[in-house]
Amino acid sequence: MIPYTYILINFFTVIICFLASFDRRIQFNKLFGKFLLSSTIVAIPFIAWDIWFTAKGVWWFDLNYTLGLKIAGLPVEEWLFFYCIPFACVFTYYCLEKYFTLGWTDALNNLIVFTSFIVLGVVGLLYYERIYTLLTVIVTIITLCYLHFIAQKEWLGKASFVYLILMPGFFAVNGILTGSLIPSPVVNYNPNDFLGIRMGTIPIEDAVYGYSQFLLNIYFFKKITENEK
Repeated sequence: MIPYTYILINFFTVIICFLASFDRRIQFNKLFGKFLLSSTIVAIPFIAWDIWFTAKGVWWFDLNYTLGLKIAGLPVEEWLFFYCIPFACVFTYYCLEKYFTLGWTDALNNLIVFTSFIVLGVVGLLYYERIYTLLTVIVTIITLCYLHFIAQKEWLGKASFVYLILMPGFFAVNGILTGSLIPSPVVNYNPNDFLGIRMGTIPIEDAVYGYSQFLLNIYFFKKITENEK
C-alpha cells in the first residue's frame, strides 16, 4: 500500500486545472479567492456530514493510504478533497461555459428536475432505512428544488451536461478511492447503509452525492462572482 495514495489523487485531480488557470486566455487565477469562498460555503455542511457518517461507521478510511494526519476524525486528505475536486469541476464548467455555446441544454431543465424528483423520491421511500441512500436523496432533491423553483436558475441543464462530461474523471478518482486498481479501498462503506448497487467499485450514491455537491459549488461560485462584478 502506498501511504501517499489519497494525497496523490487530490494532487493529480487539481494540478492540470490549476496550471491552466494562469493561461492568459482563461485567467481563472483571478477568481481563486472567490472560488475558495464559495467552495468553503459548500464544504462546511458536506464535511459535517462526512464527520458524522465516519463517527457512525457509515463509512471509514484505510489510513494506510493516507499521511496519517486526522482532523475531527477525517484524514487531512479528505478535507482537501472538498477543495481539490470542486476546483477541477468549477474550472471545467467555467471554461466550457466561456468557450462553448451550451444554451441548448436549457431545454432540459424541467426534465432533469422532475425526473430526478420522481426517481429519487421513489428510492428514498423504498430504502429509507439506508441512511447514506436516504440523506443523499433528501439533499439532492432539496438542492434541485431550490435551484429550479426558488433561485430559478436556468443553468441546471448546462451544469448537468458538464457533470456528464466530468464522469470519466469521477470514475477515475472515485474508482481508486473505492478499490479499483489498488489492493483494497481507501474508503469503505457499511453494506447496511447504502443500496449496494455499484458502478464498478463505486456506490451509486456517490454519483448522486457528487451531483448535488457539484451543483451547489457552481451556484455559490456564480452567485459570488456575479455579485462582485
